[in-house]
Amino acid sequence: MHKTLTGAMIAALLAAPAMAQDMTLIRAAVLRVDDPGLPPISRLDLPTEDLGFAGARLAIEDNDTTGRFMGQDFEAVEVAASPDTAGAELDKLLAEGISFIVVLADDPVTLALADQAGERAMIFNAQARGDNLRGADCRANVIHTAPSHQMMADGLAQFLMWKRWSNWFLISGSHPADQDMAEAYRRAATKFGARITEERTFEDTGGARRTDSGHVQVQAQMPVFTQRAAAHDIVIAADEADIFAAYLPYHTWDARPVAGSAGLVPRSWHPAMEAWGATQFQNRFERLAGRNMREVDYQTWLALRMVGEAATRTQSGDPAVLRDYILSPDFDVAGFKGQKLTVRDWDHQVRQPILLTTAIMASVSPQDQYLHQTSALDTLGTDRPETTCQF
Repeated sequence: MHKTLTGAMIAALLAAPAMAQDMTLIRAAVLRVDDPGLPPISRLDLPTEDLGFAGARLAIEDNDTTGRFMGQDFEAVEVAASPDTAGAELDKLLAEGISFIVVLADDPVTLALADQAGERAMIFNAQARGDNLRGADCRANVIHTAPSHQMMADGLAQFLMWKRWSNWFLISGSHPADQDMAEAYRRAATKFGARITEERTFEDTGGARRTDSGHVQVQAQMPVFTQRAAAHDIVIAADEADIFAAYLPYHTWDARPVAGSAGLVPRSWHPAMEAWGATQFQNRFERLAGRNMREVDYQTWLALRMVGEAATRTQSGDPAVLRDYILSPDFDVAGFKGQKLTVRDWDHQVRQPILLTTAIMASVSPQDQYLHQTSALDTLGTDRPETTCQF
């Protein structure tokens, strides 16, 4: 049966090409700086080729879902670089006029790229956790969607104090990021009333970690390394370099639980997260990427969703308008964590709950008993009176 076109339908069809031409293109980029260092201890944690990029693709889909009705079109350029080529790749993106760049890199590279971009682009730090990037080395052109070491430590500390496991045996690695994480645990212990009964450093001497005899060596060495520690309720591992922490559970001399970089791990995201609409979110990502969402994927998704949310709310594609709105008290974005996520004006850290995970979700911090005069999320990380950041 043939249908007759109404006047309204004809008008809509005629207007469609004009609407397509009038779409405002909002461009962003994801610059991933791949670390050529050692592979992770577990092959389950090997990086994927689309790490971070898959999170960006989902964010663009989400942005376009609303944007197409607002006359907005979103794009994210994907660039994989090495530490040696990252600067040149950033220059290319800036030359193309891209004003929002998500950076996936370690602390020193992230800082160098932020300084290189200057006022030409807003940098979203979606990987580096160093507290110095939110403190003495903070930059006004950087927004941190990756939680800081201090946020991770505080989130875990609140749960451990709720469990009344207040005596900690702290083992840290020998790399700079390990030491920064260890310092965050020291501050968390002071902040929430825990006591570090003993500290030890696991020196990274290099060598094979995944050889056929590796598990035999670990079984013999790790109990000896943890022998005769002062009385403690739990072992806390600060191993951002992924050298030793995975070997601690079931290998400590004393029968104690392990937390931090292994065992009970604080994270920004976890594949087992199902509350607050996360199941549907996880399913969409898995259909798109064919794998589980990792923390870097989530942090990248969040960065680009912030750009999309700002564009929708302001009905603008002007980078300056979007930047100002993201940094304003009026901005918030949904992150499938049960609370609206906002940006701290004193260091540009995105406020967000911290997930405490094993193979499943164990808890979410902030814990209920920790209150704050402004936001309970500001019990995690560096609060306004404590900041050393000066933009």
